[in-house]
Amino acid sequence: MSWGTELWDQFDNLEKHTQWGIDILEKYIKFVKERTEIELSYAKQLRNLSKKYQPKKNSKEEEEYKYTACKAFLSTLNEMNDYAGQHEVISENMTSQITVDLMRYVQELKQERKSNFHDGRKAQQHIETCWKQLESSKRRFERDCKEADRAQQYFEKMDADINVTKADVEKARQQAQLRHQLAEDSKADYSSILQRFNQEQWEYYHTHIPTIFQKIQEMEERRIVRIGESMKTYAEVDRQVIPIIGKCLDGIVKAAESIDQKNDSQLVVEAYKSGFEPPGDIEFEDYTQPMKRTVSENSLSSSKEGKAELKFGGKSRGKLWPFIKKNKPPPPPPASASPSAVPNGPQSPKQQKEPLSHRFNEFMTSKPKIHCFRSLKRGGATPEDFSNLPPEQRRKKLQQKVDDLNKEIQKEMDQRDAITKMKDVYLKNPQMGDPASLDHKLAEATQNIEKLRLETQKFEAWLAEVEGRLPARSEQARRQSGMYDGQTHPTVTNCAQDRESPDGSYTEEQSQESELKVLATDFDDEFDDEEPLPAIGTCKALYTFEGQNEGTISVVEGETLSVIEEDKGDGWTRIRRSEDEEGYVPTSYVEVYLDKNAKGAKTYI
Repeated sequence: MSWGTELWDQFDNLEKHTQWGIDILEKYIKFVKERTEIELSYAKQLRNLSKKYQPKKNSKEEEEYKYTACKAFLSTLNEMNDYAGQHEVISENMTSQITVDLMRYVQELKQERKSNFHDGRKAQQHIETCWKQLESSKRRFERDCKEADRAQQYFEKMDADINVTKADVEKARQQAQLRHQLAEDSKADYSSILQRFNQEQWEYYHTHIPTIFQKIQEMEERRIVRIGESMKTYAEVDRQVIPIIGKCLDGIVKAAESIDQKNDSQLVVEAYKSGFEPPGDIEFEDYTQPMKRTVSENSLSSSKEGKAELKFGGKSRGKLWPFIKKNKPPPPPPASASPSAVPNGPQSPKQQKEPLSHRFNEFMTSKPKIHCFRSLKRGGATPEDFSNLPPEQRRKKLQQKVDDLNKEIQKEMDQRDAITKMKDVYLKNPQMGDPASLDHKLAEATQNIEKLRLETQKFEAWLAEVEGRLPARSEQARRQSGMYDGQTHPTVTNCAQDRESPDGSYTEEQSQESELKVLATDFDDEFDDEEPLPAIGTCKALYTFEGQNEGTISVVEGETLSVIEEDKGDGWTRIRRSEDEEGYVPTSYVEVYLDKNAKGAKTYI
């Protein structure tokens, strides 16, 4: 099948068809170009979307991304960023492998088509010229034949006429012969041109046109093959990024599977745990007490002791007061009966008490108003020791501050070591620099290290204080017996204005001193009743600790003592120096060596 033999007379249609083929190719190029623009736009929108939901630096959002669900979302955003990058790769590859290549090929195709059809038109013009020559020689031969025929007839007429002279007849004869010769010449010329035209025409339809049309056919077939290859490349460009896109999607799935709801729940506990004890039982308020009043002094004493025992016995020592409306602690039992403490004595005017159910509803629905803890302050800037936070949150902040300071110390030490090495180099090679020029920097680095160490010790002391004050349930009251006088006292003083007695007449100034003394005495009694505990190991003091609070013991750095009770999780270890001198020290201040064979000692791996 050849266009040269089958379509020898369809030159104009072939010209239109090849132009249509080029238009189709240009349309496909335009399609691919628009696809690349869409891919770029899509990638840009994906990147903007990923950037929009990225956590802002040094903001609260950045802290939220410690949860596994938020981490998975952040991984999803990063994978979407990589996903957008693959769409950019698609756009780049389509542009370089299809659009640019096809645009160059279209220019070559147009040039080749123009050349082929130029040759075809040239052949057409040549055969048309030959045809015109043939027609011209044919008309001339026809005219000469007619002229010769008319001249012959005239000669015959003159020859038959007896009135015509012989000279006229001879002249007519010569004219007829001349015309006849011209006709013969025209015939020969016509015959020659006809043969030449037939030869040109045969070559035109059997050689020139088939060759030109064959070139046009090959050009068109190459165009068709090229557009097919471009479509394959179009698909392959997409196929090449499918594995990477699949990895991006696998990364999203893996991030989703890494979500741990238990871990997130634990992080919520760590983030919001206050470290306070849950509220204890609500005290029984005996309204029948005024009915049982007697004049007897014995009944007064027994009634007071019974009421004090009812209020502070067993679990009733739990602190409900930070969460109730009045924000007042239950006053401790008095040290001794006094006229002011006698129930039958002068009573302040009582106010109508709120129903118990109403108080409980307020406790469940309202936010706790905590005013009376040393670690919490109203308003103002954040204190350096984070005392405005609950104990557990304060411990976390202090630990983080200690870690940051240790990192800064390490950084300064590395810088000091670098300066020292540089100074040594200068000492060995004076031409490289003056060693004395580094003395100022070395002294500055050493001074910075000392400042940071002092700062670290300050925060470590606060941290040890907080770790010692965190509740340990059963052991908490015993271990902090000596801390009420030194730590709780300023707290109560700051909050005295927020307290009032149930009847509206209680004041902190009148009873604070006696309450603290009785509470400390109560704890001292508990210590006195205990039997001496056996030693379960030894410890070495890492730092000097001044046990200023009652219940603690002072130690000197490097001192070795006996351990009689290990840390129960509240940050305090009970030690003994001699048979009569024992107390608590912060666990972080000593290095403990437990005897594995001792009773009650734990084994550390």
